[in-house]
Amino acid sequence: MGIPYSYSFRNLWTRRLTTVLTASGMGLVVFVFAATLMLAEGLQKTLVETGSRDNVVVIRKAANSEVQSAVERDQSALLTTDPAVAVGSDGKPLLAKELVVLINLKKRAGNKPANVVIRGIGEESLALRPSVKLVEGRLPRPGSSEVMSGKSIARRFQGCGLGETIRFAMRDWRVVGVFDAGSTGFSSEIWGDVDQMMQAFRRPVYSSLIFRLRDTNEFDSYKARVEGDPRLTVEAKRETRYYLDQSEAMATFLRILGMVLTVVFSIGAVIGATITMYAAVANRVTEIGTLRALGFQRKSILGAFILESLLLGLCGGILGVVAASFMQLITISTMNWQSFSELAFSFTLTFGILWKSLLFSMVMGFIGGVLPAFRAARMNIVEALRAT
Repeated sequence: MGIPYSYSFRNLWTRRLTTVLTASGMGLVVFVFAATLMLAEGLQKTLVETGSRDNVVVIRKAANSEVQSAVERDQSALLTTDPAVAVGSDGKPLLAKELVVLINLKKRAGNKPANVVIRGIGEESLALRPSVKLVEGRLPRPGSSEVMSGKSIARRFQGCGLGETIRFAMRDWRVVGVFDAGSTGFSSEIWGDVDQMMQAFRRPVYSSLIFRLRDTNEFDSYKARVEGDPRLTVEAKRETRYYLDQSEAMATFLRILGMVLTVVFSIGAVIGATITMYAAVANRVTEIGTLRALGFQRKSILGAFILESLLLGLCGGILGVVAASFMQLITISTMNWQSFSELAFSFTLTFGILWKSLLFSMVMGFIGGVLPAFRAARMNIVEALRAT
């Protein structure tokens, strides 16, 4: 004969204050656990969504990012004529030769400096990135000292708003437009004419080439052909793979840091749950003896108390996840370890993070309740009934 599930629910409700305090402690741990995973997920989502699977990024071999890359002009000419490159409706290759440079700008809040990506773009750059939408002003005119700022940059950095002027590379650049790239890394960049950028920064080479594949299934053969050509010193990556590599180191660091903090905090939460369950056992000795006298077996008592601790952990998990979900409203900025530039992104809650957080909270509840449950199940019936 098993004890009804309602018994465990009723006991938690009877000890509402203790239940809330213990669940809150567990909830805090789950909040840290979920928020860390959300932070890493948000970073990877921002960078991975920056790329498209149909696009290919070509950079110099052994370069970790576009900032460190250099593609010679003669090599770029060879790459432009490759048959794998898609052709637009105007008959021109859907390929852009770009320059990526870091500059130092001051933030509006606090006047602190930070690195910002300057991207020199070509005629086809916007066509290759449909997520980029102009929301204010107009596009920079080719051959001019005009730029447009990502929405995140325009809001956070001095001189980057519509109509303002930025000075870099010994030249003044007027911001004539602001673009929104959604939740991608492009929102943290400033774009202008590639030829003007190369002239201003005195760069004789491009940083990268980006193009759309004529057939997405041709990537492997294109990669082998280009990287095996002795005239070229470049490597090709799908744009999604390129940006995933950009996020890998930082995301791994965040997950490790989160796990360390979570383990430390969870020890305290488990101890709190154990104390709570031991107190519950101590206060219900006579009740436990009565249940045993009525014919309930030891395993039924054990199961009831373990269920109670699991419910306690679940309550804490729900509290933690609900609190962590509000972090999605916050946008934070950090440094991209690969390009050393400022990158803005948001916390992202996924179904995977949700179930992992709830499972983690129930594991804490189980560990905290298993010893008190065994103590309750092993009580002597006569001694329990004599207790007052």
